[in-house]
Amino acid sequence: MKLTDHEKALADGTHGPAKAKAIDLLMRYGEALGAERLVETNNVAGAFNASTPSVRELVKKGFDAVYSELNLDSAEVVPIPKMVANTCQLITGIDNDNWRIQGIPEDLAVQQKAAEKHFGGLGINMFATCTPYQVGNVPVKGEHCAWMESSAVIYCNSVLGARTNTEGKESTGAAALTGRIPYWGYHIPENRRGTHLVHVDVEVDDIMDWGLLGYWLGEIVQEDVPVLTGKMKQPSLIKLKHFGAAAASSGGVEMYHVPGVTPEARTVEEAFGGNKPVETLRYGPAERKIAYDNLNCATERKVDFVMLGCPHNAIEQVWLIASMVEGKKISPDTQLWVHTPRALREVAERNGYVKMITDAGGVVMSDTCPAISRHAPKGTRVIATDSAKQAHYLPAILGLPVWFGTVQNCVDAALTGRWNGGLQ
Repeated sequence: MKLTDHEKALADGTHGPAKAKAIDLLMRYGEALGAERLVETNNVAGAFNASTPSVRELVKKGFDAVYSELNLDSAEVVPIPKMVANTCQLITGIDNDNWRIQGIPEDLAVQQKAAEKHFGGLGINMFATCTPYQVGNVPVKGEHCAWMESSAVIYCNSVLGARTNTEGKESTGAAALTGRIPYWGYHIPENRRGTHLVHVDVEVDDIMDWGLLGYWLGEIVQEDVPVLTGKMKQPSLIKLKHFGAAAASSGGVEMYHVPGVTPEARTVEEAFGGNKPVETLRYGPAERKIAYDNLNCATERKVDFVMLGCPHNAIEQVWLIASMVEGKKISPDTQLWVHTPRALREVAERNGYVKMITDAGGVVMSDTCPAISRHAPKGTRVIATDSAKQAHYLPAILGLPVWFGTVQNCVDAALTGRWNGGLQ
């Protein structure tokens, strides 16, 4: 791997042992991927926390030990300096305010708060959300990033036109200390071109239908780059957020193009960059039903738990839910959790949306989700959600059946305790 003079100085320890370990990790990582060099980055989104039972013993050695082992893959504990790249914390396993409702042990909640204080002091911004682009981290077109979290990565690449691969704790930990990441994959312009042409033959407008389209598409194209045309109405941030999360869950899609919408595809021809599609696909009523059937594994109509907000809800989504439950009461046999970034929860509190939801018997949570925390309300047997991503993961993670549908379907289930949704 070709290194700059600064990178050589990092490697020989001139800038300290932590950065030496970080650049060594990135060099080994890059060489395994066939990268010829590193590229500068000033935008890192990773996981720098201590919210799981498995790190209890590690925390006793100090938070430098936590970073060394989890973020640098180093058994040797080295002192961790401040970050050199703009860095933010992604979603965690614990809501610092509602951990009791989650069912989190108190020692883990205390441990997490102490970790946040420590890592925040190193320059890691505690956004604690899977949607950092909703609360201030909005890279520009062409900017090289080092991001974790599949739904964030696909949004970063596709909607913002920034450049990142799906990174891990170790590579983001190293990137935060060095401002470098291997130059491979979606950092390279040629790899961002479309591979599959997708004709959408049924109207796609609401969040549920964008989720169904994404879920079907991910299963088909896996890790390739689809280019979508057809009966899709102008999407919003929210709809593209749900589409990308679904495609990244059922497959490994990290980038897509919607000509006339996404920044690297003014036309179909530009999306493919001179290449011909390797395959042309059609999405119609039959494919839509396949996606719906694959996402709905529940059979019992009685619903114990309704989860909304994966990826984390935008403020207008919180308002929509609040307006639907205002003046009503959640069924006594059902719990409603609404997830949104902490920064947006503060806005929702100021606007009165949180009170509207809590007065109805719901809970507005931040920082986490059931798939990450691996916690649902005690006694939950059946879950309902508007998230294709949660519907995909929760049966495996929590061993519980899930209904997937519209926000209205889910709110109705929370109010009545029963699932009455279906494919229209």
